[in-house]
Amino acid sequence: MKTFFICMIGVLLAPLTQAQEATIPASSVKAYPVLFQQTAAEYRALCYQAFNMAALRLQEIPRRKLRKSKLAIITDLDETILDNSYSEAQLIKEGKEYSSQAWKQWTDRAAATAVPGAVEFLQAAKQKGISIFYISNRDTTEINSTLLNLRKLQLPDADTSHMLFLRNTSSKEVRRQQVMEQYEVVMLLGDNLTDFTTAFEVKGIGARNQATDAVKEEWGRRFIVLPNAIYGEWEKAMYDYDMRRTPADKEALRKSHLTGY
Repeated sequence: MKTFFICMIGVLLAPLTQAQEATIPASSVKAYPVLFQQTAAEYRALCYQAFNMAALRLQEIPRRKLRKSKLAIITDLDETILDNSYSEAQLIKEGKEYSSQAWKQWTDRAAATAVPGAVEFLQAAKQKGISIFYISNRDTTEINSTLLNLRKLQLPDADTSHMLFLRNTSSKEVRRQQVMEQYEVVMLLGDNLTDFTTAFEVKGIGARNQATDAVKEEWGRRFIVLPNAIYGEWEKAMYDYDMRRTPADKEALRKSHLTGY
């Protein structure tokens, strides 16, 4: 009889436990990546390493070319130049999910800090006469707050003529081509591989790896990648580009992509 009652209690409590588990926000999965970005000295070291490498590449440009040519650097903003981990951290603390409204509330604050090494590198590039273009998938309604943020950080070319934000498509290729029509682009900076070429757009994990290998000579040369383990194209690829999946489906997919021994 005692065993029967114990079993019955387990049966009755199971739905409650499952309901509690179902209410755990998926954003909590991102606690470790956010903590890595906010607390790990290794994260800072990787950022400095990227910008140090970029600075070395600029030193290789002949002085004559710097004087005679219209040169430009194209850079992404979020998690490449601007650190927005505070927004994700706040969502985790409040048990909330990402939403465009929550993101807009964050960008309206113009409070993002600079990714380590970003400001110094872009300022040095500008001193060499290289123009800086910020190609971001922030919405055009965020231009004014972003401008304020960039100017607070004393980033060069912080004006609307150097900011190409999201309009008709999330692909950045058309905007890159707009810059390339007038400038020789000597370097591209980003945390997502779609910041560099269309070769990485809406591709599965295997195809993304193959595309990365196909241009292996560019990494650390013309393409400079910043670390971002919080979100990005890599995450979308893991979920087959369906971010509307249930938390349970996403968990199953994450486990399916783990390779053990």
